Amino acid sequence: MPRRFSTMSGQSAAAAASNGITPLQQMVASCSGAILTSLFVTPLDVVKIRLQAQKNPFPKGKCFVYCNGLMDHICVCENGNSKAWYKAPSHFNSTLDAFVKIVRHEGVKALWSGLPPTLVMAVPATVIYFTCYDQLCAALRVRMGDFAQEAPLLAGALARVSSATVISPLELIRTKLQSQKQSYRELTDCIRSAVQSEGWLSLWRGLGPTLLRDVPFSAMYWYNYEKGKGWLCERYNTGQPTFTITFISGAVSGSIASIVTLPFDVVKTRRQLELGELQAKNLSGQVSSTFSVMSRIVAQSGFGGLFAGFLPRLIKVAPACAVMISTYEFGKDFFREHNQERILRPLQSSDT
Repeated sequence: MPRRFSTMSGQSAAAAASNGITPLQQMVASCSGAILTSLFVTPLDVVKIRLQAQKNPFPKGKCFVYCNGLMDHICVCENGNSKAWYKAPSHFNSTLDAFVKIVRHEGVKALWSGLPPTLVMAVPATVIYFTCYDQLCAALRVRMGDFAQEAPLLAGALARVSSATVISPLELIRTKLQSQKQSYRELTDCIRSAVQSEGWLSLWRGLGPTLLRDVPFSAMYWYNYEKGKGWLCERYNTGQPTFTITFISGAVSGSIASIVTLPFDVVKTRRQLELGELQAKNLSGQVSSTFSVMSRIVAQSGFGGLFAGFLPRLIKVAPACAVMISTYEFGKDFFREHNQERILRPLQSSDT
């Protein structure tokens, strides 16, 4: 029999609020899913970056986007460091050739180069995001009455705003640490100076482009995921979704959301790189607005430029969403069964 997961639809208010597990257990489940997702997706991005560096070598201070399947990170080429993982000397003829040569000449661990520092940000962001979504969705289903089916739409958007707002200043600090090799004391002075001259909002300079893409993505993702999961349960005549159902629902909903929000992703990446290079040079210049970046892309490449990188993004996002949500649901189901056993054990002992 396949392992099954409980669904929240149609539950009472009290049951929906807890769903059989505690918020701490939700955090552990999302943390496990985040680590597994990053281990699965990171090699794809490492190979992509190595191919990019081969085609156009990264100069000192150049920024590039590193994605571990959970969130995008701006990385700055380290000054004078010719031994950085993305500068390793090798020649690749294709993506598959890159995988084979990296493993053969640098070892399997090289496929996860640069991962540990990014997990410091990505795992907490994912834990906040998924735990907030479950808590918000349960509460909104109760309060929205006839519109309860739209709860995932609003809960997904609000959860993403929460996690991005918490993590954005930390990501800015990480970029400064990496690019300028400052001590923590020097970094504190730098941040204090920026706050005094530009205000507290300067710590959230990169938040706007992130929300522009991630909030619509999250709203569409969770709405389509819940709808797809319910439809597949009806299709296969099962009251509770299986691992396969959650995996397929996650992949399909992630694909739809990634396609629709692709123009925002292109703009966000451009603005992130621009901001990252300003930070690397310790400049306080104005980052281009979303509209000006879009206008520039259309002028240079036409409207098709807003959908650049369609296939690579789809190949990365679909499996990442599928692995993350199915692992998360599996973890929640494990804790739910564990909690039920703890409740039933004393009752069975008293009966005997």
